[in-house]
Amino acid sequence: MKKDIHPEYRDVIFFDTSSDFKFMTKSTMNSSETIEWEDGKEYPVVKIEVSSASHPFYTGKKLFVDTAGRVEKFNKRYKKK
Repeated sequence: MKKDIHPEYRDVIFFDTSSDFKFMTKSTMNSSETIEWEDGKEYPVVKIEVSSASHPFYTGKKLFVDTAGRVEKFNKRYKKK
């Protein structure tokens, strides 16, 4: 096996910006931002827009997140003429 070809696999904090929910897991994602976790250590933080804490399927709420205008593009393209 070749050395130094695999990315570093480490603990990372994922931060759901829409619900202020944070969880720690292992990942190879890189981030220049860090955050102090409950254990007092600093970990890289990756900001995400939707997680299980804010997704309508898991919460049962009709929360609508449209960050890229995808719905408007769809409606514009397929509206009835």
